[in-house]
Amino acid sequence: MHITVFGTGYVGLVTGACLADAGHQVICVDVDEAKIEGLKQGIIPIYEPGLEPIVLHNHAEGRLHFTTDAAEGVAFGELQFIAVGTPPDEDGSADLKYVLAVARTIAEHMQDHKIIIDKSTVPVGTADRVRAEVAAVLAQRGAALSFDVCSNPEFLKEGAAIEDFTRGARIVLGTDSAHVEQRMRECYAPYNRNHEKLIFMDIRSAELTKYAANAMLATKISFMNEIANLAERLGADIEQVRQGIGSDPRIGYHFIYPGCGYGGSCFPKDVQALARTAQQVGYQAQLLDAVEAVNTRQKSVLFQKLSQAFDGNLAGRTIAVWGLAFKPNTDDMREAPSRTLMESLWAAGARVQAFDPEAMEETRRIYGEREDLTLVAHRDDALSDADALVICTEWKQFRTVDFDWLRQQLKQPVVVDGRNLYEPEQVRAAGLLYFAIGRADSLKPVV
Repeated sequence: MHITVFGTGYVGLVTGACLADAGHQVICVDVDEAKIEGLKQGIIPIYEPGLEPIVLHNHAEGRLHFTTDAAEGVAFGELQFIAVGTPPDEDGSADLKYVLAVARTIAEHMQDHKIIIDKSTVPVGTADRVRAEVAAVLAQRGAALSFDVCSNPEFLKEGAAIEDFTRGARIVLGTDSAHVEQRMRECYAPYNRNHEKLIFMDIRSAELTKYAANAMLATKISFMNEIANLAERLGADIEQVRQGIGSDPRIGYHFIYPGCGYGGSCFPKDVQALARTAQQVGYQAQLLDAVEAVNTRQKSVLFQKLSQAFDGNLAGRTIAVWGLAFKPNTDDMREAPSRTLMESLWAAGARVQAFDPEAMEETRRIYGEREDLTLVAHRDDALSDADALVICTEWKQFRTVDFDWLRQQLKQPVVVDGRNLYEPEQVRAAGLLYFAIGRADSLKPVV
């Protein structure tokens, strides 16, 4: 099949690369000339494990193409995927200006039937707006051309996107057209051989499915963080509680790890957008509001624990930070807990020495050069002359530490673990004050 993908961000590039890898002819369209030129030269604009070799191989084989020419992209394929960003608007709703702009672009250039596929995460009713935009432009052109609009939400986890696309649990498709169903079956046939993964439904249900899935996962995280905060105050160990409830198959072990809050490009934006959608139809989604409120509060926990350890005296301190990305195996720092921590430390007069295996350039892009931020090349370098260590991201290389050695590196024996990587008894046996999430903290302040 000949397939066009508008957008070469996280969703668009993974979608285009994986469809090309299955044998389709794919062209990716983007307005960013530098990004497109880079892709033509083999420069991948995002970090995602396994993506680079797929892009390079399929581009070299002539199945994956890149262009800034929208007319070329529209002419290329019957299937037109819209995979551009939907950033949050000021009120928390999803901003559809890029999605609707692509819809107009397709309508301006199309010369035959097109299937327009919403791959971006969009509110319920977006397909109707896309259909109206296309119809209006075609009417202005006086062009009597047929088209279909389909919803095909993505379910890609950053850090595991290739696995999710090629071996995902389901492929959700919203359409009311038998022709669209047949063409989408052809599109996804290479990834639907082992068992039936295609789930067809009406368009609005498909649009809501994406938001409901992310809201459910975010709810589990916020619920566990709420219970963790309660465990601290009751003298219970949340890790033991997690094992106890996770053993119930109705609950399971996925997404019940307590921590310093969720971040990234999906959960915060999608929970807010769904709550805003509820308001627009006259319904107050109290649970969604609570999920977001708990998460916002949780991002401040690391700073609060540091402040507790130093009895509020953080000015002039140097704090080592391990992990800047919002999760492992990505360089994405959108809504990352590390950002809340660092900005609070700077406001309190402290310095930050930080390391992340992948997010260093992204940190420089966000914060630039500043005297109170030092980005180091290796994990251990962050500890040099540091008063305390804070762990924000559970990268594998942070999971095993010689605690006696760690005690010698730090000027003050303070470790704040935002991901519960270590056993408290082992850390404290080395003479360290250990602050975790939902576990009994070392309460004695550093003098």
